[in-house]
Amino acid sequence: MTNLDATDRKILAALQRDGRATMQELADRVGLSLSSCHRRVRLLESNGVISRYAAMVDQKALGLHVSVFISIKLARQKEEDLSRFETSISKWDEVLECYLMTGNRDYLLRVVATDLASYETFLKTKLTRLDGIASIESSFALSQVKYSIALPV
Repeated sequence: MTNLDATDRKILAALQRDGRATMQELADRVGLSLSSCHRRVRLLESNGVISRYAAMVDQKALGLHVSVFISIKLARQKEEDLSRFETSISKWDEVLECYLMTGNRDYLLRVVATDLASYETFLKTKLTRLDGIASIESSFALSQVKYSIALPV
């Protein structure tokens, strides 16, 4: 873990709000000279604190109106079974997130689809065809109350 000071945290907060800010705009927002701000950002990048930059795209603007949270229970929890499952689902664009879980289920996935029919197709042609799945439980999101990618800094 990198030791972050208050200025680093200000930089991270500002970049999470606006990743397209110029270095000069960022320096002005956090109260640093341009060269000092640039040096700190490069250090945050090289230390892996800033892992990448991305554009946020509106899910519904792309016609992806359905969000589904899927709980998966595998028949066995051996390392090779977990690895096989993870390798398979990592190839599917519909799966936005996948977490190995504790408790009654082994994995929690967040999947997007255009409609119920396209989710059914995903379920039938991809997910249910994987070997080693004991059960699949789907929960459909009715509305999104909060969504953020900004980490508390």
